[in-house]
Amino acid sequence: MYSHTIYIRVRYAETDQMGYVYYGNYAAYYESGRTEAIRDLGFTYKELEATGIIMPVAGLEIKYLRPAYYDELLKVVTSLRQLPDTKAQFHTELFNEEGKLLNAGVTTLVFVDAATRQKTMMPEVLRAKLAPYFKAH
Repeated sequence: MYSHTIYIRVRYAETDQMGYVYYGNYAAYYESGRTEAIRDLGFTYKELEATGIIMPVAGLEIKYLRPAYYDELLKVVTSLRQLPDTKAQFHTELFNEEGKLLNAGVTTLVFVDAATRQKTMMPEVLRAKLAPYFKAH
């Protein structure tokens, strides 16, 4: 399993009239977690796209357990529980400063050849970076 953690402080513009983080903003937090998780591997989305592979979102499941509020520092934990093949399922958990789970979800992305718009396998360069995290012990 591969896991990565980032921290995001809730901005005022991300909250609604009730003072809660607006529900639609969680997808952006998930994206920040995915982007930084891949960057931590020494690879970026930009580099992936330069290989001719794009990764559109095919699904998003979110469970809202507790609200997040303005100025809270959120812990965003992003993990891959299985080595991707033609799709990658990123599991995301958001915690508040007290360590309480606020939100959990799964974002499914597919590897697509940018020229043909057909599903393809994960690029070998990314597989090489992820494979060590999935070796049996």
